Amino acid sequence: MIDFKNAAELLELCDTNRWTISRVMRQRECDLGETGNEQIQSRMSRVLEIMKDSALSPLKSPVTSMGGLIGGQAEKLNTLYEEGKSICGDVLSTGITYAMAVLEVNASMGIIVAAPTAGSAGVVPGVILSLQKHRHISDEKIIDSLFNAGAIGYLAMRNATVAGAVGGCQAEVGVAAAMAASAAVELMDGTPRQSLDAASTVLMNMLGLVCDPVGGLVEYPCQNRNAAGVSGALVAAEIALAGIRQWIPFDQMLSATYQVGRRIPYELRETALGGCAVTAFGCGFCGKK
Repeated sequence: MIDFKNAAELLELCDTNRWTISRVMRQRECDLGETGNEQIQSRMSRVLEIMKDSALSPLKSPVTSMGGLIGGQAEKLNTLYEEGKSICGDVLSTGITYAMAVLEVNASMGIIVAAPTAGSAGVVPGVILSLQKHRHISDEKIIDSLFNAGAIGYLAMRNATVAGAVGGCQAEVGVAAAMAASAAVELMDGTPRQSLDAASTVLMNMLGLVCDPVGGLVEYPCQNRNAAGVSGALVAAEIALAGIRQWIPFDQMLSATYQVGRRIPYELRETALGGCAVTAFGCGFCGKK
């Protein structure tokens, strides 16, 4: 039976079997769930289908959030890109557009994939779907990358947290970006070690990010931070693919992230009692509710 408790064990399984992270995670799901590969493949295909719909539908039919703080931003970014005025380049521009679109769907009560949470649901699809579009990657390979991302999310849930109320936004968007970075490295034929290096780099760069939703709603600044998560994931993946080592292993960085998260004041852990939530705008918005 294939299973792993930490990244070191995951990497050992990859090295011993000469498998990718996605293959190890896929086999784990088959072994622990006593479910055949075809059924698991079907389920992940459905995940990809939902991700695509939530990333693309707001570009054609913008939706407004329940709180009224977001809606139409993805369409504006897409227009900027199509007019040739984007300054970020193809992959990043498309990635942040998709990420912000997913948050619009989530905040308007649409269907999304919590990867790993609803508030960070745009990062993984933003990265992998943008790479699929601009690098002409097949659905089959994209599905493999989702198993890779799932392995990173599983490790975060097992050994740390993905809850903003526990560890701040570094636990939500940070982990989502780590998942996306690892998946992106595998998509671009990087090694398992490079995937884990990329995931570690993301957590390092987002260490201490607070969770301070205006009005207590998963809308703002959440949407912008999903876009930033896409950027962070792509930067980390690029660094890893260049062969630049991350000296702090993923397990150690995950532990550091958890420790920092628990030390973040409770006002900055999804309570809407600090940060952006208590700016003049944030307080004024609450006064209008």
